[in-house]
Amino acid sequence: MLFVVLLIGVLLIVVATTKFKVHPFLSLLLGTLFVGFASGMPLAKIVENINSGFGGLMGGIGLVIVFGTIIGTILEKAGAALRMAEVVLRIVGPKRPQFAMSLIGYIVSIPVFCDSGFVILNSLRKALAKRAKVALASMSVALATGLYATHTLVPPTPGPIAAAGNIGADGFLGTIILIGLITAIPAVVVGYLWATKVASKIEVEDDGEELDYEEIVRSFGKMPSTFQAFLPIVLPIVLIGAGSIVSVAGIEGNAAAFLNFLGQPVIALLAGVVAALTLLPKYDEETLTNWIGEALLDAAPILLITGAGGAFGTVIKNTGIAEMIQGWNLGDMFSGALFLLVPFLIAAALKTAQGSSTAALVITSSLIAPMLPTLGIEGAVPLALVVMAVGAGAMTVSHVNDSFFWVVTQFSGMKVTDAYKAQTMATLMQGLVTIVVSMILWVILV
Repeated sequence: MLFVVLLIGVLLIVVATTKFKVHPFLSLLLGTLFVGFASGMPLAKIVENINSGFGGLMGGIGLVIVFGTIIGTILEKAGAALRMAEVVLRIVGPKRPQFAMSLIGYIVSIPVFCDSGFVILNSLRKALAKRAKVALASMSVALATGLYATHTLVPPTPGPIAAAGNIGADGFLGTIILIGLITAIPAVVVGYLWATKVASKIEVEDDGEELDYEEIVRSFGKMPSTFQAFLPIVLPIVLIGAGSIVSVAGIEGNAAAFLNFLGQPVIALLAGVVAALTLLPKYDEETLTNWIGEALLDAAPILLITGAGGAFGTVIKNTGIAEMIQGWNLGDMFSGALFLLVPFLIAAALKTAQGSSTAALVITSSLIAPMLPTLGIEGAVPLALVVMAVGAGAMTVSHVNDSFFWVVTQFSGMKVTDAYKAQTMATLMQGLVTIVVSMILWVILV
């Protein structure tokens, strides 16, 4: 009955989100209350678990999400994302435009939301497509899949951070970033191949707009230097990595303690915010108040969904489901890498049903968290690969209930039927490749 209650709770969340268009935050709370009541949990305990689950997760990763969103907003508004794109185009060269777009997406979407990244880079994409004389649809899919890969797999994007927090892996963000960057590469490659082999055959009606690549770059005005543009992303990753190395190696002393302090995700991301502030064109109310305020508005729904996911997970954990799972002998059913199929399939079903990758990451990680201790899945690398499996599912598939699908469709000029063939199928292939790569990494590393 406990399993049936849990299943109905998840269905309630999906139906409320998809059919009745209830915000995922409220849907998650409704599902949480239902599971608490239906499982026979004492009323006072339901309230206690909701408060502790929400607050506990916010205490661990709330500021990390906020700082990551601020970095992304400043990079977007200060022209740093465009500078990164321009640098990649200069290195890769004009003869490989789709590869350049995929690589740009891979880098830009680490701090910037994939929807925003596509909009920012849209004019550059069109100008480069015209200069290189390649299909617009091909360039669109190359950029979209590059953005999508790191958006679902690499912190400080909020979805992977939330998933890490739910399964108790927020202390291993350095490992998750490293494995995420590696796992995202095959996803980008398959997106690039789909763009060049399939999307290149799709015709998009020319809007007649005259676009010159050099002119488009000049029209952005004075952009930050390459060092300034990349520093807000690279600095937190380096600090978290250094802190992780010191911690794993067991190095002691004042210098090691200071590096460990700097490597704490909240401090590393705060350092990234400070680095991003150097990108501001001026220091006034517009940048210091309005830009930061806009970032906080973007972070608010993600924080609420993440916190509600934490409450959902805590209620599930305290219903006695962990003891029930122990009696299932899951270790015999799902040994080693095979277990990764469980979070992948759950996340893929949720993503396909309700459209939000972040919600799929949050709900799936909440559901599987009680299983992990039972199966002995603990430590940096195994938990990082679980996050990858959830992320793989959360990118499978992007279709009409996903806002990113419509951003790509509208800005690229593709018909919906063509977008299904190009974008939706590309994200399906990305998800499948990512889960296979995650399972291979499990066999090698765990």
